[in-house]
Amino acid sequence: MKILYGVQGTGNGHISRARMMAKHFQDRKANVDFLFSGRDPERYFEMACFGDYQTRTGLSFITHQGSVSYLRTALQNRPVQFLREVRNLDVSNYDVILTDFEPVTAWAGKLQSRPVIGIGHQYAFHHPGVPRSKGDILSRLILRCFAPVTTGLGLHWSDFGGPIVPPIVNTSVTSQEGNSILVYLPFEDQQRVTRLLNQLNGWHFIQYSPDLQDGRDGNVDTRQTSFSGFKQDLQSCRAVICNAGFELISECLYLGKTVLAKPVSGQGEQIANALALSQLNYADIMHELSLAQIQDWLTALPEGRRVKYPDVAAALVEWVLSEQWHDTHSLSEDLWRKTRLA
Repeated sequence: MKILYGVQGTGNGHISRARMMAKHFQDRKANVDFLFSGRDPERYFEMACFGDYQTRTGLSFITHQGSVSYLRTALQNRPVQFLREVRNLDVSNYDVILTDFEPVTAWAGKLQSRPVIGIGHQYAFHHPGVPRSKGDILSRLILRCFAPVTTGLGLHWSDFGGPIVPPIVNTSVTSQEGNSILVYLPFEDQQRVTRLLNQLNGWHFIQYSPDLQDGRDGNVDTRQTSFSGFKQDLQSCRAVICNAGFELISECLYLGKTVLAKPVSGQGEQIANALALSQLNYADIMHELSLAQIQDWLTALPEGRRVKYPDVAAALVEWVLSEQWHDTHSLSEDLWRKTRLA
């Protein structure tokens, strides 16, 4: 079986999932080619596990000061180039297309009548039981049309009554005790975040962003985003302040880290994630970057919820290679039976 695996590169969560999947595909000696889109090629890092991967421009959402800017998104995306990328991508030699919300591979597969399997968080929103923001018609339209699939397998923190599977996390890592607060708010103004953290005396923060350089500013260690460094600090921190993206919070739940999540304003998926986190009592939520709310949260820092997920990536690779793509219910039921709330 020859597989083309498209991965949305705008955020690091999609790539983190793909790393876990790539490991198990390699263990099975599967024939998989990877294609990434959504960021400039030079901004990908630590990608050796994907071999001779391809990149495309694709489509991405542009944020400004913590909110999605639909005007900037419309101005900076290049629809003519995207259509050209879709048209020029020949997928005729592939038996199946996998996509983690990557639009070039998904649309190329659709237009060339190849089976397209969506494996990612966004596909969970096709099920009616999943919490979502009400009245956000644009976000719902984007989720449905951005990367169309013939079979969608959604990942989420609960099955919400549908054939949804648990998150993909690295089950080989362990949590360590520490006192630092890890901060990852890449869609915010980083200087503003640092200034805010400087006002919280008595706490040590490690602030990550692609736009930062390694350094020290008062009680804040600034770090340029790296895969290995970030994972080490995540394992050893006391708590995490982050946006409401799916993958990082899933890793926090597996490690038992306390989370304060700020959804990106105007981003329907993150707003829906915040609703789910509140419903499941998995994290505290702040909708604006608030010094007072962070201070109150730190003062009464709660214990983190810990969820022991099975090796979902291994199960998904077996499912893909078995070609039993019609049966998502059995896969979902088996994986949730193996999930434990510690």
